[in-house]
Amino acid sequence: MGEKRQVSSSYWLETAPDGHHPPLTEDLDVDVAVIGAGIAGLSTAWELTRAGRSVAVLEAGRVAAGVTGHTTAKVTALHTLVYDKLRRTRGPEGARLYARSQSEAIEHAARTARELGVDCEWETRTAYTYARDASRVEELRAEARAAAEAGLPASFVTETGLPFPVAGAVQVTGQAQFHPRKYLLALAADLVEHGGRIYEDTTVLGLDEGEPCRVSTATGATVRARDVVVATHYPIFDRALLFARLSTRRELVVAGTIPAEQDPDGMFITPDEETRSVRTAPYEGDRRLLIVTGEHFTPGTGDPRARFERLTAWATGHFPDLEVTHRWATQDTEPTDTVPMVGPLHQGARHTYVATGFGGWGMTGGIMAGRLLTAQITGEECAWSALYDPRRVKAAVREAPTFLKTQAKVAGHFVGDRLRPSPPVESLPPGEGAVVRADGGRLAVYRDDDGRLHAVSARCTHLGCLVDFNAAERAWECPCHGSRFDTDGKVIQGPATKPLEQRDL
Repeated sequence: MGEKRQVSSSYWLETAPDGHHPPLTEDLDVDVAVIGAGIAGLSTAWELTRAGRSVAVLEAGRVAAGVTGHTTAKVTALHTLVYDKLRRTRGPEGARLYARSQSEAIEHAARTARELGVDCEWETRTAYTYARDASRVEELRAEARAAAEAGLPASFVTETGLPFPVAGAVQVTGQAQFHPRKYLLALAADLVEHGGRIYEDTTVLGLDEGEPCRVSTATGATVRARDVVVATHYPIFDRALLFARLSTRRELVVAGTIPAEQDPDGMFITPDEETRSVRTAPYEGDRRLLIVTGEHFTPGTGDPRARFERLTAWATGHFPDLEVTHRWATQDTEPTDTVPMVGPLHQGARHTYVATGFGGWGMTGGIMAGRLLTAQITGEECAWSALYDPRRVKAAVREAPTFLKTQAKVAGHFVGDRLRPSPPVESLPPGEGAVVRADGGRLAVYRDDDGRLHAVSARCTHLGCLVDFNAAERAWECPCHGSRFDTDGKVIQGPATKPLEQRDL
């Protein structure tokens, strides 16, 4: 990795064979069209295929190479500090349903891996939410009580395997971790073997909710389907106004090898210190791969390079024998009312569904979503349908302050970013980008390593906010809803589906 290039590719992407599926080039009729081939989309498509439905998966990029390909891949029902809050906002039964749905997702994934005979490096681990600050102890005790009451094997402890003391921790046994790509590529192969179809490099542009639904794509082909599932991490269709109830955060990852005897033997996360998270994974010989995350920020804000330095310093400070081999970033979508949104796309939806807002816990959340959506599409009952229903109104009203704060932040970017001073293009060094004024508008200008300038419109093609440059990943990012584009304007990550417009300086 060169000095100027701050991020290498994800370890998961490097260590799993990359299957290939063709783009969709002709019209197609199926029972269900699933948009997105991350863990939520593939889990849903696999479940539906097993239920006897004909399914087509439409993926703008590669299977399991987006958000799912950059996760830390903890398969756990302990989601930092959620159960005490759920007990207060959704009642004890809501907390129990959440715990049960997430726990059953773990068990289902373990059974599926055994059934498919895939070596996805599945390991049973204990999960911990810890704090080093003694002022957090009562909060952790309350969380441990709430998690236990919800049905998890949870307890409060003061000792962990971390190489530093903690004031306290919530401990939940019987959780798991795995190699997400190996698991999902096996799922995709089995899906195809059972008659499902997967199309990569197929960007979806439109959705007509008729009978049947019609999904239009950038390749010019149309898919007709009785039901459509939108599993694009952040919904690409705005008709449900879900973007008003979601916020996006980006989080950095540092990974490298440590001696196996230094493995802290667990999965750890803290709500403090920019949500530092620690786990290990199998590696060669007598070493384990240490994966540390943290330093979260809104896409398109700040300089991630300094954040990478802080995260690396934290990791090497606590694990001195760490040999850093990988650095990447992941992206999470947070709902304003705590619980993911899985179910009908909007109030009037009859045959369209969505899975979003997993808040950093997409492994169990995506598997749960696949089972829940399959039950809804096939007409089966599911005990937690109401808990995850995107159309819920009471929860949104109850947590209105979070909703208003999110919208105020978006409005601030929409107006304030247009008032930023504009640096001269001549001042841009190689490998850097900036938003500049030109012809009464704003251009996103990048200078490559050879000194050539690349200019695109700075106006995000989703809802019109101005993008900003992420120098660590060399990408344009929208701070309003998290769309990301490469230096020539091509979409890397939605909800945007159209590239930034090319411009001449």
